[in-house]
Amino acid sequence: MTPDSVRTQESVDTAPDQPRARTGIAGLDDILGGGLPTNHLYLLDGEPGTGKTTLGLQFLIEGAGKGERGLYVTLSESRAELEAVAGSHGWSLDGIDIFELSKDGAQDIEESYTIFHPAEVELQQTVDEVLKAVEQHNPLRVVFDSLSEMRLLAREPLRFRRQILALKQFFNGRDCTVILLDDKTAPEGDLQLHSLAHGVIVLEHVALEYGSERRRLQVTKVRGIRFRGGFHDFRIKTGGIEVYPRVLQDEPRVDVSHDRLLSESRALDSLLGGGITCGTSTLITGAAGTGKSVLCTQFARAELDRGRKVLFYLFDERMSTFRQRTEALEMGLDEAREKGQLRMVQVEPTELSPGEFASQVVRAVENDGVTLVIIDSINGYMQSMPEERLLPIQIHELLSFLSNNGVMCIMTLVQHGIFGSPVDEAAEVSYLADTVILLRYFEVNGSVRQAISVVKKRSGDHERTIRECRVQKGGLFVGEPLRDFQGVLTGVPSYTGPTAPLLHDDGNGKKRGSIEQQSSEARNRPQDNVAEYGRNRDST
Repeated sequence: MTPDSVRTQESVDTAPDQPRARTGIAGLDDILGGGLPTNHLYLLDGEPGTGKTTLGLQFLIEGAGKGERGLYVTLSESRAELEAVAGSHGWSLDGIDIFELSKDGAQDIEESYTIFHPAEVELQQTVDEVLKAVEQHNPLRVVFDSLSEMRLLAREPLRFRRQILALKQFFNGRDCTVILLDDKTAPEGDLQLHSLAHGVIVLEHVALEYGSERRRLQVTKVRGIRFRGGFHDFRIKTGGIEVYPRVLQDEPRVDVSHDRLLSESRALDSLLGGGITCGTSTLITGAAGTGKSVLCTQFARAELDRGRKVLFYLFDERMSTFRQRTEALEMGLDEAREKGQLRMVQVEPTELSPGEFASQVVRAVENDGVTLVIIDSINGYMQSMPEERLLPIQIHELLSFLSNNGVMCIMTLVQHGIFGSPVDEAAEVSYLADTVILLRYFEVNGSVRQAISVVKKRSGDHERTIRECRVQKGGLFVGEPLRDFQGVLTGVPSYTGPTAPLLHDDGNGKKRGSIEQQSSEARNRPQDNVAEYGRNRDST
């Protein structure tokens, strides 16, 4: 993460004079407010495969890069295995000492058997060798892997606790930061290690029914500091662990409420009461094919024309299909992509966790200066993470962050069916958006048409009419208000006016869009010729 992202965690209180040991994982240091307080003993708890060894090595490599000597004590893995793990990430273990229980030590233990139980002798012999190695190398950072071996040798919880206390007292007298790794082999409910450690970090591996695995961590305890609580997603990549801190609520930084994003369509901007207010969120909802993605592209082009940067996420559509449609509608965005002004991301289902997605958006805003984020669609976002809980709340946190940074967010929501209720699916997430645009199909005389209306706008007044619209070259064409129709939102309206107020083609693909002009001209013509006249007149 960047210094800006650290600045967002003003609620994390840290003592300015308390030295910190950075973990080498930017996201984890962000959660901790700068790293682990030095000269203390910490517990890293997690089942096998959650990334404990990788995190421990990153911690030591970070120290080695600053000239701090590190020691990795391994009771369960060999030096060759550790070097293989480091090599897979492209790391060098130079400057890090590795202590593994020697084979000769096992013979010494056998010779020491007396009236004591063999486990007691082995435990004491193991601890003595570890302490001797620490005194010999005098490290500033130590990783102990793992406590499950010592727990097996201790056999009894009391003896194990006393041994950990002895280790803690030994390190208290030395200038050393220690991380103990544990494989969750303790009996259910046994929190002895949690109480003895100065801080506890828990790693979890979440198995899904389908798709790639998910990992998350939680800092449950660090004495003397406030940290960012809750679960945070992380991923093990080539190069180490990458942690995605949960989006933190902070105070507004900029006020852009005076600025408006215009769609380059006078009728649509009039419907919106003067365009979209910058720093707000907009939800475009409607059935499939009503023009939601086209409208998003239209707003993206308008923002790009202002010299701003746009981040566009595709959850439902392939990139190739999106490009084909925009080129066919003469709305191509390739030039903006080549300049780096537009970044488009096609999200593969099940491959992206909510935390990783939010982290990408935060970095784009803070590092790249993005001013418009488009999520197409919320349905795809939720379906790509079907086993994640409380996704609307996570979206709310992200929208709050964007608003506080003066960034607009446009989301689309696909309603089920063609003529279904316009509020069934939108009700669950519409409260998140500041503005809601509704696109709707309706039937007239055997033909299917489309209508658009704005049903909500928190940042100001808006037009409360329903207008007919149609997708054409250049974007979404919006006509005049449908004043002589009743029940447009039901899908099967009734016409109450004297004229034909709908959009018509003139034979060249141009649209008829002025009800007032239609009505004025139709009054001077026979009523049975109105339809024929509408098909042949020029577009306004």
